[in-house]
Amino acid sequence: MNRKLEAIRSKMQESGIDAYIIPITDPHLGEYVPDHWKIIRWLTGFTGSAANVVITDSFAGLWTDSRYFIQAERQLRNSGFELMKLKIPHTPEYIDWLVDNLERNNKVAVNGRIMPIGIVQMIEKAFARKKIILDLEQDLVSDTWKDREPMPAEEAFEHPLKFAGKSRKEKIADVRKRMQSMTADYHLLTSLDDIAWLFNIRGGDVEFSPLFTSFSLIGQNEILLFADNSKIPGSLKEKLEYDGVTILPYGQVNTELGKLEGGKSIIITPGTTSASLFNSIPGDVDIVEEISIPTRMKAVKNDVEIENIRQVMIKDGLALTSFFHWLENSVGKIRITEISAADKLLEFRMQQEDCTGPSFATIAGYNEHGALPHYCATPETDVELKAGGIFLLDSGGQYYGGTTDVTRTICLGNPTEQQKTDFTLALKGTISLAMAKFPLGTKGYQIEMLARKALWDHGMNYGHGTGHGVGYFLNVHEGPQTIGTGASGDMKTIIEPGMLISDEPAIYREGEYGFRTENLILCVEDEETEYGKFLKFETVNLCHIDTLLVKKELMTEDEIKWLNDYHQLVYNILSQMLPEDIEKWLRNKTKAI
Repeated sequence: MNRKLEAIRSKMQESGIDAYIIPITDPHLGEYVPDHWKIIRWLTGFTGSAANVVITDSFAGLWTDSRYFIQAERQLRNSGFELMKLKIPHTPEYIDWLVDNLERNNKVAVNGRIMPIGIVQMIEKAFARKKIILDLEQDLVSDTWKDREPMPAEEAFEHPLKFAGKSRKEKIADVRKRMQSMTADYHLLTSLDDIAWLFNIRGGDVEFSPLFTSFSLIGQNEILLFADNSKIPGSLKEKLEYDGVTILPYGQVNTELGKLEGGKSIIITPGTTSASLFNSIPGDVDIVEEISIPTRMKAVKNDVEIENIRQVMIKDGLALTSFFHWLENSVGKIRITEISAADKLLEFRMQQEDCTGPSFATIAGYNEHGALPHYCATPETDVELKAGGIFLLDSGGQYYGGTTDVTRTICLGNPTEQQKTDFTLALKGTISLAMAKFPLGTKGYQIEMLARKALWDHGMNYGHGTGHGVGYFLNVHEGPQTIGTGASGDMKTIIEPGMLISDEPAIYREGEYGFRTENLILCVEDEETEYGKFLKFETVNLCHIDTLLVKKELMTEDEIKWLNDYHQLVYNILSQMLPEDIEKWLRNKTKAI
């Protein structure tokens, strides 16, 4: 790691650069990137999904949020990089550090292809005070990274209408209608999930998310898809062209943007549009900065998608139930580790129809590893599960009919009173949010306290957000809807019927264990009164909750009723499809408390 750092510093010196910024993104600026763009992992050893690096001649720092503090401290050891703890997640505090530590007229550089224009505008404003120069044309990595993974070359494939629920022609027409209402001539799409959803195409370019590397430019009379020719097989290309889509080389997007006529207007999303693309747009084109239209459209699932999601949750529930039955009957008898447990769960999932793999790297944390919110076991950290202790399992599957995400924490022995208290307080938050009733127009942060109150009442808290949006056979983290923070969405977005959101309050005791009960909740209509339309949530995951960890006296009658009703639902739906021995086991796990 130190040799890599010195190589970067050497290039900085050659180019007269006083500080170099490396974001964790790729040209599409999403959370999920191909191995080719995992620069921070290569340079520092840090494997988390949120970070920014700053390098000077005498300092190298990595900024990340509280989800990764413990992990980063371990992974950055002896790397030459110092952990800089973010006070507020997704706040670029490295900008303040640069302003405080650089001299007037110093030069800061970054590769503008992987830096969002929204952040660049913040940096330029902050730098203006000290006349610090920002250079957006510096790639100091490509020549240094000798064994870099090539760009992914997987073929894209069609997502059938029986799953998508709406044809690409219909979706494109809907986007154009919204563009007209915004008096926009063009719309630039940079997020891979936006493009995959709009064109009803999926791919294999990003681990865990079925995305394909591309850009798109939508006009009122034409629509351009920028993707390498090898990615679009002949039959799919014919269908796209029949639907009015022109396919151009991936690298031609900057050129086409530069051809836009003066006086025209274009919608871009500042958080997912790189400085390089932004600067390709002629200065006399009117730029409208807004969350992309497909992002808002796909957040509200259509009726076909919702029905498919419900069917997928049954499949996922069967896989989870089979796994936990196997685990309970095998732990202490055969060697099971965090990694082999995750592998076994994947084996059960892959037995389900239309499952293509996991939706993210499984978080299988035994005892103290469960206290790391985004822990991912490696051969170096992998530990054996014993007949005793706490096991946290956060996992998900990708199915043609939806994306799943679920966390269960189970006790592999006899829990302590402290463990039962901690588990129950976090569970109360999960249930409280699931039972929420609220008026249309409510934003996620306005109801987040429901998930935290039980913990706050006992002087406890958790450092991550409470809920993130979930894609549809796309990204497991997908906004704009969010409960609590802007980390994975837009806090100004209201919660609407059809939105799928995670519900995951938690409590972590460093060095001991973590408790998190996570379900996905679907927003649905409740009732309309003289005070307006009210909404509620439907919990869609189907997996029992370990009542051995529940401290009943801490729960209200309504919470107990919710838990018992939920367990009755889980049993009623899954039992008829389970082998007799697992059905009897589930009956015991879901009996009323």
